[in-house]
Amino acid sequence: MSGIDNFVLYSTIAAIFGIAIGVLLPAFAMGRAISSALEALARQPESERSIMRTLFIGLAMIESLAIYVLVIVLIVLFRNPLLEYLLK
Repeated sequence: MSGIDNFVLYSTIAAIFGIAIGVLLPAFAMGRAISSALEALARQPESERSIMRTLFIGLAMIESLAIYVLVIVLIVLFRNPLLEYLLK
């Protein structure tokens, strides 16, 4: 295989590992946030509005991390900026 083929293969493998880690860790964080929110609601049901509002804002922030990872991986897979340097 040529250098370009190896580069594309390695960048694809790196993208696969990146998306796996980049989705797995936010999923664990979401599970932990929801678990903590349910525990807080069980202890103080009168503060439901505050807890739920904070939970949804936190979940949106965590989900944005997974979306950023997806965008970076798609850039690496379909429009790799380092490939231009390799072709020169």
